[in-house]
Amino acid sequence: MTQSTSSPEAPTESDYGTHPGAAANRVFRWLSTGAGALILITLAAVATFLLAEAWPAIAMGSEELGETVSFIKPDQGQSLMEIIGYLIFGTLVISVIALLIATPVAIGIALFISHYAPRRLAQGLGYMIDLLAAVPSVVYGLWGVAVLVPFMQPFYQFLADYLGFIPIFAPPESGEIFTGRVAMSAGIVLAIMILPIITAVSREVFLQTPTLHEEAALAMGATRWEMIKMAVFPFGRSGMIGATMLGLGRALGETMAVLMIISPGLTFSAAVLQPNQHNTIAAYIALQFPEANSMGVNSLIAMGLALFVITLLVNMLARWIVSRRKDFSGAN
Repeated sequence: MTQSTSSPEAPTESDYGTHPGAAANRVFRWLSTGAGALILITLAAVATFLLAEAWPAIAMGSEELGETVSFIKPDQGQSLMEIIGYLIFGTLVISVIALLIATPVAIGIALFISHYAPRRLAQGLGYMIDLLAAVPSVVYGLWGVAVLVPFMQPFYQFLADYLGFIPIFAPPESGEIFTGRVAMSAGIVLAIMILPIITAVSREVFLQTPTLHEEAALAMGATRWEMIKMAVFPFGRSGMIGATMLGLGRALGETMAVLMIISPGLTFSAAVLQPNQHNTIAAYIALQFPEANSMGVNSLIAMGLALFVITLLVNMLARWIVSRRKDFSGAN
C-alpha cells in the first residue's frame, strides 16, 4: 500500500502582487532600474556638455581662433585639429609603452599569486599590489622625477649609443640635452600605476578556472606550466584582454604624473628617448588651463572631448572582446 504525498502548489504569477514582500520587491526593482538609467543619463550629460562647449572652438577658423587663443598659432601650423592630432599621438605612444611593460609583469604576478605562492604569501602580496592603486598620482610623479629619471639616464644613453639607428631609440639632436624626461620615463611610471588594475582582474580570472580542468591536465601528466597553458590561459583569455583594456583606459587619462615627468612637445616623432617630442591630452589641458581665456577653455574642452571619445572606444572594445567569450566565463 503506497501513500501519496501532496506537494504544495507553486504560487501563480498573480499571487506575487499580494505577497507580503511584493511592495519591497517593486521598490527595489525601480531603485535598481533607476541606478542603471542614472549611469546612462550621466554619460549622455557629459557627452552633451563636452560637445556643446567644444563646438565654438571647432567651428571657428584656425586664423580667427589663433587671434584669441595663445597656444593656437596658425602661422606655425598649429591649428586646433593639428594640436589635437599631436596630442592623440603622444597619448597613444605613452599609453602603449605603459601597456607593453605592465601587461606581462601583471600577468606574471597574477599567476604567481593564484597558482604558485603559498596562501599566506599570496594574500600579503595581493594586498601590497592592491595598495599601489591607492598611491596618489602626484607621488608617482615626484618619485619619477627624483628617482626614476636620474636612474634611467645611463640606460637611455646606452640604448641611444648602440641602438640609435632604430628610429624609436634615436638620440637627441645635436645641441639638445639628454635629460631623461622623455616619453619612455612617463610610460614606465604609467606602467607602475596600471599594474594593480591588470593584476587584480587577471588574478580573479585565474582563480575562477574550473578545478576539474586543472586536475584533468595534471592527470594527463602535464607540468604546472603546461597545465596553465592548457587550462588557465584559454579560460582566462578574455579576462586578461579586458584587464589590459581597463589598464589602457587608466593610462589614457593620467594627468599629474605625465605632466611632472615629461618635457612636452608637439610632434609625430616615434623617438621615445628624445625630449620635447610628446605630450598627452590630459597633461596638456592641465598645463594650459590656468592661463586660458574663454575661447581657450573651449579649445581645451575640445581636446577633452577627443580624450572622452578615445576612452569610450577603448572600453567598448574591451566589453566586446569579453562578450565574445561569455560562454566560457567563470560565471557560467
